[in-house]
Amino acid sequence: MTRITPQPGIMDIALYQGGASYLADVENVLKLSSNENPAGPCPAAIDALTRTASDMHRYPSTDHAALRAAIAEVWNVDADRVICGVGSDEVLQFVTQAFSGPGDEIIHTAHGFSMYPILANMAGATPVCVPERDRIVDVDAILSAVTERTRIVLLANPGNPTGTRLPDAEVVRLADGVPEHVILVIDGAYTEYADGYDGGLALARTRPNVLMTRTFSKIYGLGGLRVGWGYGPRDIIDVMTRIRQPFNLSTVALSAAEAAVRDIKWVEDCAALNADQRARLIGALRQLGLACDESDTNFVLARAATVAEADAAEAALNADGILVRRVAGYGFPEGIRITVGNADQTGRVIAALTEWRNAS
Repeated sequence: MTRITPQPGIMDIALYQGGASYLADVENVLKLSSNENPAGPCPAAIDALTRTASDMHRYPSTDHAALRAAIAEVWNVDADRVICGVGSDEVLQFVTQAFSGPGDEIIHTAHGFSMYPILANMAGATPVCVPERDRIVDVDAILSAVTERTRIVLLANPGNPTGTRLPDAEVVRLADGVPEHVILVIDGAYTEYADGYDGGLALARTRPNVLMTRTFSKIYGLGGLRVGWGYGPRDIIDVMTRIRQPFNLSTVALSAAEAAVRDIKWVEDCAALNADQRARLIGALRQLGLACDESDTNFVLARAATVAEADAAEAALNADGILVRRVAGYGFPEGIRITVGNADQTGRVIAALTEWRNAS
């Protein structure tokens, strides 16, 4: 028997399951399982990537200065308080690894991003799951779970897979309520889809224990390049930077992300398209007898009456070549998460579900 043993918490990690990407023996598959932008990346990002492709033999910058400067310009933040990672996932890993360990606790909510308990276990900390109320984060439940061992609270807002958003006043109440020794991390991966929401930027700008994270994988359409960023107090960012690999982002990824963040009109157009088709999809789902909440993201969580009904609805979509995401692992065995596509794609989803409902 081997004497080699992993660090505490590693064997408690359940492997992350991403959205499906193919259907056997089906052509023209419509992938609506991973919350990707149907418009793809902006042309400026593609051009930037193409221009830098010939420089792939060069090491990228170690400080991400150009990208951080672009983020600072667009979002009106201090570039020295920005940290970039391989997706926002890596930024979340930085904070959990840097500020928690064995004996510590990390709080997340029942329907929060499934990476949260994985990140806690990676750091050797104990993940503490608290309930939500009607698929919305419950601030009182979080505050009641805080102990002297709590080091971090991970808040997905808007949430995944629920699509719901905690009102701004409640986010402030949460920030006011957590003790000074606890870092509140506001994971704003879907911020750009939530009208009038700053993703926790104001709190991260002014509070000594609030960190905000963002990603280029959703509205910017750069999921395949894996770029994210975080913003918060300088001393927290300084600690996180010390454990960041110096060359964690490639030259092409940095260049494409810089171009993407500057293309503000592209983001506005994508958000407008999403809002229109999201409302259309929600209305149709409700008419078909599938419950769903209002969403502040680029997906909708449809809830069938039973697991069997959800199975049948998913089978009907798959038969038409449409991939969606079942979210039993998030506590919704009857749930179907559907990425909001463009007008044609949304129409295809509605048509498939309408045919299924009429035949049942």
